[in-house]
Parts: sequence; structure tokens; C-alpha cells
Amino acid sequence: MTTTIKWLGHYAFEIKTGEHTVLLDPFIDDNPVATVSADELSADFILVTHGHADHVADVASIANRTGATVVAPVEAAGWFQNKQDVEKTVSLNLGGGIQLPFGHVRMTIAHHSSSMPDGSYGGNPAGYILTFPEGKVYFSGDTALFMEMELYGRQGIDIAILSIGDHFTMGPDDSVEAVRMLKPARVVPAHFNTWPPIEQDANAWAEHVSAATNAHPVILEVNGEIEL
Repeated sequence: MTTTIKWLGHYAFEIKTGEHTVLLDPFIDDNPVATVSADELSADFILVTHGHADHVADVASIANRTGATVVAPVEAAGWFQNKQDVEKTVSLNLGGGIQLPFGHVRMTIAHHSSSMPDGSYGGNPAGYILTFPEGKVYFSGDTALFMEMELYGRQGIDIAILSIGDHFTMGPDDSVEAVRMLKPARVVPAHFNTWPPIEQDANAWAEHVSAATNAHPVILEVNGEIEL
């Protein structure tokens, strides 16, 4: 089985693994760097890290059209069900995990904030460690640097996808420190260059990663893919 991860821009990803398609934080139609529309995407599952509009704007429309199951922090999952008429949701909380048809999903810590687009409480922000037959992928979500990343690194991370935009999340320097703790084989930057406040030089970041860690940096273009 092959697992591929496609960057849709910002922190939106499409994962294809076996017979399943998984979206993570689909922010598409209002995403200035996305080149597809939300109604072009299919999904069996949608993973949500937190409630901010630049991560959840298209979750409900895709879920309601495709019948996808939305996996999200408890309060966010309830909001999708009660306010957006999403029929199938799975609620997780920090440190919890669940085996789903495509692999194991564990919700990890993220140091950020979370409110839903209408101002409702979004619960704890999160990241994910996804375990596929081919290996483990860590999605940091929107987060500051934190020491528990060292613990996650002990699990053997094959690919880490880290926010590097600064301003709202950790920036390039802190993300390199995250790479040191996570010790992934490969690392992919995200949550940068969507708008001016989070513009970053990804090539300079990659050079720093290569000089300071043993990880191999992989810079994806929008709609670029990495294979696990």
C-alpha cells in the first residue's frame, strides 16, 4: 500500500492511503494560494486540528457532500454536528487515539488558541500523529514550540509537517529546534507564505534544517506530494 500526502496550501493536506482519502484542515475556497475548489475534493475522513476559519472553512461543506467522518477535538466535533449538520463525527481529546480504517490517529498537544468561526469555544487546539502501514507522520498543527515534541520523537517519526510561518505559530528557528526534538527522517514546512504576515524563505529554512539536524527537508509546491 502506498500513502501520499499532498499540500493544498496553508495547512491543508490531502492524504491518499490504500482505498481511503483523508483531508486535514481543508481551508480551500478562501485560501489565496489554493488552486482547487472545495467541491473538487473527495474525502472519507476529515481531520481537524482546531477551530480557526483558516483551518475549518470548508470542513462542513465537504463532509456534508461526501459523507466523510469528521475527526476533531471534542468541542469542535460537537460544533460541526450541532451547528453545521455534519452527521458523522469522532471526538478526540489530547493524548487520545483511535484506530480508523486507514490507520491509527493520535491527538497530540498544540500550544495555540481555538475558537470556531462563529466565536463558539473550540476546545483545545491539537496536532496528530498518524500511523500507517508504511510509517508515522506528525502534523504539528498551529503551535508554538514545546518540550513534549521530544517524547513524540521517541516514537520514530518518518515525516514531520511543521508550521514555520511565525507570527501566529512557531517560526523557522523554533521549527528547527522542533526538528531536533522530533528527529524525523524527513520534514515538510507548512503554514507560511499564505499572507504577508507569515511570509518566510523556505529555502533558507531548509538550509538551516540540513545544517543543524539529520532530517531531510522537503519543500512542497502547492499540490506537490510526498510519499511515505
